[in-house]
Amino acid sequence: MSGHTRAEVCAVAIAEIFRGDGETLVSPIGNLPNLGARLAKLTFEPDLLLTDGVACLLADVPPLGGERDPGRIVEGWMPYRSIFDLLWSGRRHVVMGATQVDRFGNQNIACIGAFEKPKTQLLGMRGAPGNTLNHPTSYWVPNHGRRVFVEKVDVVSGVGYDRAAALGETASRFHEIRRVVSNLGVFDFDTPDHSMRLASVHPRVSVEEVVENTGFELVIPDAVPETRAPSAEDLRIIREVLDPDGIAAREVNE
Repeated sequence: MSGHTRAEVCAVAIAEIFRGDGETLVSPIGNLPNLGARLAKLTFEPDLLLTDGVACLLADVPPLGGERDPGRIVEGWMPYRSIFDLLWSGRRHVVMGATQVDRFGNQNIACIGAFEKPKTQLLGMRGAPGNTLNHPTSYWVPNHGRRVFVEKVDVVSGVGYDRAAALGETASRFHEIRRVVSNLGVFDFDTPDHSMRLASVHPRVSVEEVVENTGFELVIPDAVPETRAPSAEDLRIIREVLDPDGIAAREVNE
């Protein structure tokens, strides 16, 4: 099976953020994050815990849109109250979106403009503060641009490295912004001051294109690798098992 789309590259990049997580509850929000998590479970992280989005842990890995199919295999009950036992112990990895994200991983999904009188109301804080302070968090950005990758977010929903450090050791105990995956590349915070670094660029994307579309100075290594392309087996699983209707592909323009 040859050839791949940008969306399939992004799915693989998202899958890779779960590598090494083992028996961890994953909460991927959105179609491509869900595709990436399920791809990881079916390939290199079989112990990942997936839910049906309500209160059940799934033993199987259903296709996108198939969570409520009567044929699903339930392996455990996880009511809402049980989520916090995992959340507070660092045993969850969530992938959220980001309307804005800055160089230290502070994320905004609340509003654009001043919090007291916003220009645009968004989702609100949701679970972002608790997520970022209690367990690994990653972000998926389908449209990489200067309005998203900003010097300073208008409102802090998800807590970045600079703010977590200012809050002290208790707040930093489980704090980890693992990765930011966009339609242009993959980013991490593996730098001395935990500022955002370009970890890889997707195929057919240049470092210059990433820099041009980022509103702050990225840390750029001397050699920037290319994001891993999907293998033939990855493509088979994505196209035939997990997303035969191409639901996730609609999130990314070529």
